[in-house]
Amino acid sequence: MGKIFYVMGKSASGKDTIYKELRKQCPSLGTVTLYTTRPMREGEANGEEYFFVSPKELEAWRAAGKVIEERTYQTIHGPWTYFTVEDGQICLKERDYLMIGVLDSYRKMRDYFGEKVVLPLYIEVEDGIRLERAIQREKRQKQPRYRELCRRFLADEEDFSEENLKKYGIEKRYVNGELERCIEEIRGDYRELAAVHEK
Repeated sequence: MGKIFYVMGKSASGKDTIYKELRKQCPSLGTVTLYTTRPMREGEANGEEYFFVSPKELEAWRAAGKVIEERTYQTIHGPWTYFTVEDGQICLKERDYLMIGVLDSYRKMRDYFGEKVVLPLYIEVEDGIRLERAIQREKRQKQPRYRELCRRFLADEEDFSEENLKKYGIEKRYVNGELERCIEEIRGDYRELAAVHEK
């Protein structure tokens, strides 16, 4: 039985960069592209970061009983839903996988596949650094959404509270102060990651 290594962290913690680097260094890991109804950001590509779909397409997946987990955020631009679909991307009999998400999606994936299968990789960065990174990232957008940035930043404080981390069994934190060192620590903790990164 394969494992699912689940990368998560607060907004602008660098989890996306770490996820992409692990994908590059560990090419035999399978990946799972999530779905979202939010608009595509500058620099994103459909099918790469997410499958960008309409609310009607989400309803069709729900009606087919294929949604493994979903969470909806009430943004200033309206509701945005992120979800994982049982669409043939995951086959644990064949390989290990690398996924990315938030604490609630990790919990739902763990409940669906089992806690021995879904393993957390929680990325942590000091809040001031995260806020600076988030502002710089938003400045690069054609239409910066600073109000949404603030909403997400505050929501993360609640979503990733110490109480919730403890409740979901998140004990290990990978501090992303230096990217290469953080990735080395992650790979050093799991033989599956250490074994597949050689090219």
